[in-house]
Amino acid sequence: MARSGRLLELMQALRRHRQPVSGADLAAELGISLRTLYRDIATLQSHGAHIDGAPGLGYVLRPGFTLPPLMFTSEEIEALVLGTRWVADRGDAHLAAAAQDALAKIAAVLPGELRHDLEGSSLLVGPGARIGPDGEAMSALRRAIRGERKMAIGYRDKGGQCSERTVWPFALGFFDRCQVLVAWCELRQSVRHFRTDRIERVQPLDERYPQRRQALLKRWQAEQGIPAR
Repeated sequence: MARSGRLLELMQALRRHRQPVSGADLAAELGISLRTLYRDIATLQSHGAHIDGAPGLGYVLRPGFTLPPLMFTSEEIEALVLGTRWVADRGDAHLAAAAQDALAKIAAVLPGELRHDLEGSSLLVGPGARIGPDGEAMSALRRAIRGERKMAIGYRDKGGQCSERTVWPFALGFFDRCQVLVAWCELRQSVRHFRTDRIERVQPLDERYPQRRQALLKRWQAEQGIPAR
């Protein structure tokens, strides 16, 4: 493997480990010697990477550093293109536009050969339908999740009965045929799943909900048996 590719692999390995990882474990993961690992870490540090640690103590990468120019493997580019095309096809108008803009920004800073791979990707998304409220409503839901804000919604259940709910939205699930809002429901005093195509009204509230979004998400994942990522 070329040294530039090895440095990228090392950066990715460090990003995967949120806690300090030993040099021996990193070297084994990358298939290189400890001497090469120490030399590569020193190179990254000289380019501004905030890698804390030392031989015998372990290493951890602090956030906020990318290697210029932005580089991806061919398979990473295919994953980006396929994911973006899925969002552009299935997401609401605002999310679809954001996905296309993000891909354009990535393409603008890629070297020529990789940009050609991105623009010429043959991975396609099959036909599907956008299911859910309009783009403004979905944008409001995503803002409430990011801001940890309560939201009032009008919800129609599968029997056609409508109810008014105050919820603490903390996740959105995307499926082929529907999207699902995961939120703590003050009416039911528990986590509930709301199909977004049955949400008839959304009203963002100024009040923050009393728990952190990540805490709600982790507890829900544990209850559902979903591995945390």
